Amino acid sequence: MGGKVEQQLTMALEALLRMDSGEAEYIVRMDREVNQMEMAIDDECATILARRQPTASDLRLVIAIIKVNRDLERIGDEAAKVAKQAVRVSEDGMSPSSFIELRHIGTLVGVMLRQALDAFARLDVEQAVGVVRGDAEVDKEYGSAMRSLVTFMVEDPRNIGVILNEMWALRSLENWGSRL
Repeated sequence: MGGKVEQQLTMALEALLRMDSGEAEYIVRMDREVNQMEMAIDDECATILARRQPTASDLRLVIAIIKVNRDLERIGDEAAKVAKQAVRVSEDGMSPSSFIELRHIGTLVGVMLRQALDAFARLDVEQAVGVVRGDAEVDKEYGSAMRSLVTFMVEDPRNIGVILNEMWALRSLENWGSRL
């Protein structure tokens, strides 16, 4: 599931940057697969809790899996939102910002997701703490990007529509960072 969500993130960003509405629609369909995976994992965890009644570290691991599962599903939802923005942007045209902020923040969030999944798989607490610290960088870059995009809207109000779509996509990326 983590790999599928990571693929969704990468593909959603690429669809937006290339303004590829066809790929964006595929990503929205991928979200249904992620949702099904989330339900299957949730059911499996419930079965483990009911039948095996884990204690101590086993119980903590099952609870962690439930939380990670929920967050991955929500990240998949955010990827679908970015994909929907790609469809809108493909209709509105290129942003005057050339999506520089999206590329940068998308790269940061992609690295964070990869590191978070790796930390979970290895049960590496130090790496997980590093991922949490990385969210502050995403928040800082998000604030800077939003100020830059507002400047583009003020300079030429004809760009408001495409810039707003870019802002919504940035908001989804920032939400991804907060989930990790």
